[in-house]
Amino acid sequence: MKNLPGAIALAALLAASAGAAAAGGAPGGLRAYDTPGDGGESVTIEWRSDADALITILRSTSADGDFQPAGETIASEGVYLDYAVEGDTGAQYYYKLFMVVGADTLLTAAVGPVRPRGNWFRAYRTNALVLFGLMFVLVVYYVEAAKKGRKLYIRKIPGLNAIDEAVGRATEMGKKMLYIPGILSLSEIQTIASLSILGYVAKLSAVYGADLEVPNIDPLTFSAARENVKQAYLEAGKPDQFREDMVTYITYDQFAYAAAVTGKMVRERPATNFLIGAFFAEALILAETGQSTGAIQIAGTSYVTQLPFFVTTCDYTLLGEELFAASAYLSREPTLLGSIKAQDITKAILIAAIMSGIVLLAFGLDVVRPLLTAR
Repeated sequence: MKNLPGAIALAALLAASAGAAAAGGAPGGLRAYDTPGDGGESVTIEWRSDADALITILRSTSADGDFQPAGETIASEGVYLDYAVEGDTGAQYYYKLFMVVGADTLLTAAVGPVRPRGNWFRAYRTNALVLFGLMFVLVVYYVEAAKKGRKLYIRKIPGLNAIDEAVGRATEMGKKMLYIPGILSLSEIQTIASLSILGYVAKLSAVYGADLEVPNIDPLTFSAARENVKQAYLEAGKPDQFREDMVTYITYDQFAYAAAVTGKMVRERPATNFLIGAFFAEALILAETGQSTGAIQIAGTSYVTQLPFFVTTCDYTLLGEELFAASAYLSREPTLLGSIKAQDITKAILIAAIMSGIVLLAFGLDVVRPLLTAR
């Protein structure tokens, strides 16, 4: 936004008020109103004009007060949003338009007053409300269906299907399994999802009699992981096989932790490595070391920057939301299953809508895009 210097603006106003002649492209139909659906932070000014000249929006707090430049735009745009206003304070605003066309200066009459205020409902987001309502109905429906025993199909996730094979291999070889739950604390949702998978892995290790070790970088994750593994062994009916040293705390330093874990990989050469959770620069160090020892590696993270490292060095990788869907996939708990199924149906509806919109747009029918546009 560029403000006119005070002297130039004053001269322009004097020239216009002295009786400037009308010219082609003169703005007409000027109106100003509170922008609908916002929080009271803007006023919308509209007019009609086909001129390509620069137009200045002038603003004042009284009809006969001192009008100051509020902004500039091209006259043919026909609309301007003034965000330099105070909403819900009782302040009122008047607007004029100033434009120079050739040798003529044009100044419209003032319109107003306009009092910007916050709105409870944003009509332009109705599509989001409808989508939310649809997903809510689907969640309730599929959760109830799952509780009644209906089998809900969820596509297979190769990385999770390979867990049984990986645990079985470690049992047959008589070697250890390493489970690394990321390097962040319980405040990270990926860590919580990883601990859910850890419970399943620990239960399998108890059933098969495999040796499991869970090295941790965070004290809170360490405590939660130990209780998780202990509970898994209890549910498997083998609480006597649980040992406190299965879940260990190493250090809070990122690369000291990576060095300690890779040292374990090289010395003990575990049969299976699980790298599931939030990882950063140490991801490639851990995964590449594990790959060099010949271990089966199952990894998973939602960080896009680390996924390429896992994909290239691990046998199976949980991509993004597959990590978060793991608890539902492994436990088959009705509430989780119903939620995942509802999300999948909603995504399918959106994909179908987008594809139909592309096809219709190819034939010149722009009817779907406005329905999906969100601001």
